Amino acid sequence: MDIKTTVQVLLKDGFILVFNEDRLDIVKTAESLLEAGIGNMEVTCRIKKPLEKLSRLRRELPEFVAGAASLIDYPEMLKTFNLAHTDNPLPSVDDVVDAGAHYLVSAVNFRKATYEKYAGKLPIIPGCGSATEIVTQFSLGANFCKVFPAKELGGPAFIKAVDPAIHKLISLVPTGGTNAQNIPDYIDTGVLVLGGSFSAIEKPVFAKIVEQQDYKLLANELKKTKELIDSKRSQKWPKIDFAKASIEEISRITGRNFNIR
Repeated sequence: MDIKTTVQVLLKDGFILVFNEDRLDIVKTAESLLEAGIGNMEVTCRIKKPLEKLSRLRRELPEFVAGAASLIDYPEMLKTFNLAHTDNPLPSVDDVVDAGAHYLVSAVNFRKATYEKYAGKLPIIPGCGSATEIVTQFSLGANFCKVFPAKELGGPAFIKAVDPAIHKLISLVPTGGTNAQNIPDYIDTGVLVLGGSFSAIEKPVFAKIVEQQDYKLLANELKKTKELIDSKRSQKWPKIDFAKASIEEISRITGRNFNIR
């Protein structure tokens, strides 16, 4: 799967699920996403044995778009962490690419060396907390910029404030605290794709999903998020059919550039 196809899926979905739950089966969760009309998710490296789970997901659902997240792209920090966690080491960027990751996500910035190696081959989504970080990472080759932690940075108000500073050029992906209450506000600021975790599901409902391993219920909950995003995006951009629109069409109408050359 090439970079353009992956970006197309992310734009079509409008949502990136943060898979950070060891109590759920990774393949069954992906199948729930597919049932909800979502064709991707990011596998965080904060779960146990992330490489094994990512590899299994790629093997059993090869057409599903699987990203790798919570990456620490700084060798000395990675080495320090892994020396203290030999039972469950954190994989490197190269490790997750070798395991089949379709896109790369971090809570922090990626190094220039990583862009030199992977930009134009895989979508790169760095975590950013300021306009300077957003512009710097985009200039290196980022395709989207993850705003993290979005809630603590100010939520939709932060996006609205920082967007003029980046000339509304770069597609921001708020992640952290996104839910049904604030998704409409994020989309109103011009957000095309949102990141979100299982915390957006009401606690009693999610507890039932986990306890009963009820992936049908999970699909129903995820479908609510997808339908909300689809509805609000169609109101914001009535000329775009995100299920069919090309990257070029989305870019032309929204003004966002996805760094695909």
